[in-house]
Amino acid sequence: QVQLVESGGGLVQPGGSLRLSCAASGFTLDYYAIGWFRQAPGKEREGVSCINSGDYSTIYLDSVKGRFTISRDNAKNTVVLQMNSLKPEDTGVYYCARSSNCRVPDFGSWGQGTQVTVSS
Repeated sequence: QVQLVESGGGLVQPGGSLRLSCAASGFTLDYYAIGWFRQAPGKEREGVSCINSGDYSTIYLDSVKGRFTISRDNAKNTVVLQMNSLKPEDTGVYYCARSSNCRVPDFGSWGQGTQVTVSS
């Protein structure tokens, strides 16, 4: 059974950090790109970051460049999103999903999401 499970969310003050994990099971992580997305209340879901398989190339939403870092550990079947210098506008439910390539919009096998709240 293909499954992605997010964890690591929580409440943090502006300027703080969180480390989100996306744990994969039921498939070979090596063969897939993994993307992180978020959805704030009343807003559409947006792509935050993605990391490809093979060359491990990455892409980031402009507003998180320099603050967020995505990485993968295929041996542990995990993709991590390190989020630093968090801002209130980073608040939302964060999801991970898999794709054939970060630039191909065929993301699927969505996780259940983890809540990130940035507030003082």
